[in-house]
Amino acid sequence: MPHMDIIHSRNLAGATDLQALCDAIGAAMAATGMFPPGGIRVRALPCDAFRIADGHPENMFADMVLRVGHGRSHAARRAAAEAIWAATLAQLGPLFDAPHFALSFEMREIDPDFSFKKNAIHARLKDV
Repeated sequence: MPHMDIIHSRNLAGATDLQALCDAIGAAMAATGMFPPGGIRVRALPCDAFRIADGHPENMFADMVLRVGHGRSHAARRAAAEAIWAATLAQLGPLFDAPHFALSFEMREIDPDFSFKKNAIHARLKDV
């Protein structure tokens, strides 16, 4: 962990570089020093069918949910969330120049009793 899922309206892809967004968020996650590099995931998932607010065809959204493993302090999670939010706004901030964009971000801590993982990437990145 951490895994970031960015669910977005399909029309967002025409308004911003989604790969650059994923790269910026991944870099911000790594820069916190809180997450093992082999566990970082950032995924942008488009929605073809959606309705936002008044249904204006230019409306677009990004709903970001970051799932993190259990055991980090509130202060550490808050600092990481703020750094990720800042990186996100650096990429998407210009979209707020027009009145058609909605952005949300939530960090969720995973209950360790219900989290199962197996990852061969950690060993490869252990000494990086």
